[in-house]
Amino acid sequence: MSVQQARLREPGSHEVDKQLLPGSTFAQATAAVASIAAKEAVDVDRDARFPKAAIDAARQQELLGAQIPIAFGGQSASIFDITDMCYALGRACSSTAMIFAMHQTKVACLVRHGTGSAWHEALMRRVAAEQLLLASSTTEGQNGGNIRSSAAAVECTDAGISLLRNATVISYGAEADGIVTIARRANDAASSDQVLVAFTKDNYTLTRSMEWETLGMRGTCSAGFELKATGSSEQVFPEGYDKIHAQTMTPVAHLCWSSVWAGIAAAAVERAQAFIRKAARGSGGQMPPGAAHFTTAKMSLTKLRAIITATLDSYAAIEHDDRALSSLDFQSSINLLKVEASELAVATVMSAMRACGLSGYRNDGDFTVGRQLRDVLSSPLMINNDRILSNIATASLMSGVPATLRD
Repeated sequence: MSVQQARLREPGSHEVDKQLLPGSTFAQATAAVASIAAKEAVDVDRDARFPKAAIDAARQQELLGAQIPIAFGGQSASIFDITDMCYALGRACSSTAMIFAMHQTKVACLVRHGTGSAWHEALMRRVAAEQLLLASSTTEGQNGGNIRSSAAAVECTDAGISLLRNATVISYGAEADGIVTIARRANDAASSDQVLVAFTKDNYTLTRSMEWETLGMRGTCSAGFELKATGSSEQVFPEGYDKIHAQTMTPVAHLCWSSVWAGIAAAAVERAQAFIRKAARGSGGQMPPGAAHFTTAKMSLTKLRAIITATLDSYAAIEHDDRALSSLDFQSSINLLKVEASELAVATVMSAMRACGLSGYRNDGDFTVGRQLRDVLSSPLMINNDRILSNIATASLMSGVPATLRD
């Protein structure tokens, strides 16, 4: 088992060689944020409010800019560091963790595809220095989660560029310091001919068009907005979105999201374990009826963590190989990670609830897993699993079946 796998597989275990602040490691900084996130998680969920205290703590610990290269004022955090953070935060507060994961996906795009562009390098410096929070605008109009099709187009004028977008979902859009959005390259471009554009808060206005009253993930505040933005042509990423999508957006998003879901599942399993232990002590060591469900939950969590860490290692091995990242095999595997991780996370939390019985079903008490279940149920719907499976069907048919375990 690799060092990276060990880190994700053992809750609370992290490498301690990289420094964030004097005397503070990534793990310690994340733990500080997670502690604050856990304290406000119930209120964030109940009131569907942005987890301001937790995100402010992430700013204070300089985690929002951790992925920015050292040359631009950041900490050069790796994908292993970032997913560890997502996992730890997922155990504390699902909404905080998902906001963090979405932000880090945008930062990853900025780092990989903005280096060499003066405007984007300046934005990297701002993210590191000011700990800016970046939101994502990919869902539009009636396209649902079809990210590879855009209706709104970037319009070029003598003054620069403008964009008017019916963004039916912008998670934490009202709280963000900037928005990274996809759009058609021009008015006469095909819906799949897309670019990625970064706008800072002084570049755009948001007019709320939809509210966010949901079963779970309530604190992400993923309302709908009309996004009206203006800026300079330099704010368009120099590389086409097709490349950004394959090399960075999809793999980083799916790895970070999956780590959040694994963290949520781990929190539920931890509560189930505490319940079973207490019940066993109270009955003189006799296992309660839910013990078998706890075993199922524990096995499911182990499998979930294993597929994430295996995919992390695969991604890290080809992270700088453009051709390998765009290959059918890798694209299929990174999309299937999202599908399998989301389904396993739901199954794990459900087993944990059954282990706890009524104590898990209740919304009060020490063993409630209601919030974790409601939050994790969003996972198969974030870019719907059915859409993903349908989209990769052809690629799966073209990909060979491995002949050995190591192929």
